Amino acid sequence: MTSSRMIAVGAVSAALAVAIGAFGAHGLKERVAPDLLEIYETGVRYHFYHAIGIVLAGLLAERRAGLRSPGVAAWSFVAGTLFFSASLYVLAVTGAKWLGAITPIGGVAYIVGWIALARAAGIATLAPR
Repeated sequence: MTSSRMIAVGAVSAALAVAIGAFGAHGLKERVAPDLLEIYETGVRYHFYHAIGIVLAGLLAERRAGLRSPGVAAWSFVAGTLFFSASLYVLAVTGAKWLGAITPIGGVAYIVGWIALARAAGIATLAPR
């Protein structure tokens, strides 16, 4: 994924996080139990943080051309959003507790992404360059 594509994907992901968060705040508040709304809000919060992470990966990719790490970070953040945040959204709306088994996969993807981003910045040696 090119640096400009990473930045665009991150920006679109952030826009989706805002829209999904607004839906939760206005459309779900009266429809789901408070504990499920809290789960939903956790998904939104992590979604938004990692949308910013995708943008950061794109910016690092521009500064450090040729490194694989920014792309690994961006794809890891995308995967984390799909497995972590999306599973929490669906769990909160449907009450399907079995989705809780998928959520940690996204958490691991988020961690891999941050390690790759650190590697891209030249700070860590745990992720591929």
